[in-house]
Amino acid sequence: MITDVVIAGGGPNGLMLACELSLAGVRPVVLERLPEPSGEPKANGLLGQVVRMLDRRGLYERLSGSPEPPQPNSAYFMFGAMGLDLSLLEDSPVYALPVPQRRIVQVLQERAIELGVEIRRGHEVVGLAQDDDAVTIDVTGPSGAYELRGRYLIGADGAHSTTRKLSGIGFPGVTYDRMTVRTAHATVPADWVDPATGALNVPGHGAVLPFLPHRTERGGFSYAPVPGHPPLVSATEWDRPGTDDPMSLDELRASIRRVLGVDVPLGPPDGEGPHVLRRLTGGNTRVAERFSDGRVFLIGDAAHVYAATGGGPGLNLGLQDAVNLGWKLAAVIRGSAPSGLLNSYETERRPAAHRMVVNAQAQSALIAPGDDVTGLRELFAELLRDRSTVQRLAELIAGADVRYDMGGREAHPLIGRFAPDLELRTPTGPVRLAELTRPARPLLLDLTEEASLAETLAPLLHDHVDIVTARPLASAPTALLLRPDCHVAWASASPRPDPAETEELRAAVQRWFGAIEPARP
Repeated sequence: MITDVVIAGGGPNGLMLACELSLAGVRPVVLERLPEPSGEPKANGLLGQVVRMLDRRGLYERLSGSPEPPQPNSAYFMFGAMGLDLSLLEDSPVYALPVPQRRIVQVLQERAIELGVEIRRGHEVVGLAQDDDAVTIDVTGPSGAYELRGRYLIGADGAHSTTRKLSGIGFPGVTYDRMTVRTAHATVPADWVDPATGALNVPGHGAVLPFLPHRTERGGFSYAPVPGHPPLVSATEWDRPGTDDPMSLDELRASIRRVLGVDVPLGPPDGEGPHVLRRLTGGNTRVAERFSDGRVFLIGDAAHVYAATGGGPGLNLGLQDAVNLGWKLAAVIRGSAPSGLLNSYETERRPAAHRMVVNAQAQSALIAPGDDVTGLRELFAELLRDRSTVQRLAELIAGADVRYDMGGREAHPLIGRFAPDLELRTPTGPVRLAELTRPARPLLLDLTEEASLAETLAPLLHDHVDIVTARPLASAPTALLLRPDCHVAWASASPRPDPAETEELRAAVQRWFGAIEPARP
């Protein structure tokens, strides 16, 4: 028996891919090495476009605990530990969702099980071999070793990916060994916390804004009061690697004093753990030399890792890898995919990965110690008073500057980009675009006068594309064709698209979703 898709790795990326495949009618098997979800504190939230993507699948409400849709950060953020005034922007692309990674795993696992995904915990991939039809996977599990045949194998098994190594895919990049980060859950004096802003007011030093890196000439400091958990306090230094002794709060206190020049009286964390108490020296920024090898594909940290810059770039990027690959792989398995569809996974996601390299390396350079860096920061601060610079950096941080090549004329600025949030009026009542995209289906949104596109194309599209007719509650394009990953494959601003635009729409459907009926004479 051959399983359609085997996913190695039951973390956020593997589970997100499992959900995407299941929505498209493909039931994968997930193999996870750990017998239980890890309780080790890792990422503390999600940032940018991925937050909106989770909303498009109905997962934002589960993760946030609020029925309200995500709202952009329109106040402030940071780039390279420098203030980014988002109030300068008419439409901020920076969305934040503070939620611990273990909660993300819990929600995605619950959703995957709802969708019928089989998750095998305590099962690890230890070998693989490919032929023309499938991948033969050697697995060790609680009851011993066995073989599993899958038409495709997806490596979502992290930075040390066994899948990547067994496939012979290189992982070039840069290793940094000068920087040491000491981090712990700890308590701070309650009267130091500003109730209005959440800032930590450190006597003798000044205010440190929450969640955002704070640079001094001697290193970096951050204070992250994650809801429902003790604050996460961190100090970053260069050329002070620490000892072989276990990490301690005293070691963190000493590091903070060197960085800030004053003492911060940290106390042990309140409540039940697990709690962070760790020291990390060095880091890696690497991108796999290719994202696939035959029937094996890589997503998330298996394909790319980044030295820490804040905002969990690896997790944000990895979840979007999963959404990009899921619908394409499902179309191939169903036999409805147009030629070359799977190849577009790498051509679209590799540039996004390299863009994150630019982000990580630029921020690392700006937070480094030294007088020369201070001079660079002074100049950079002048640039950050310019609205267009802030817009560009905000889009870089959020991943909103990613624009895929849709293979035709990009006559509309939305083509290739993630679809905007829209509020619509339909015959059955008001609805948000995010509610229409939850089935993860191709969608033609017809906002034209008299629903002219729906009338013309509905008989030709069959079940390839869902069609929704509506009227926008605010300014919007008159028509959008969305891929399941919510990127715009075609758009029009014409009240009634002319024959040339309609033909471009037909070509876009053909390119991404397969054959449609020929136009009748």
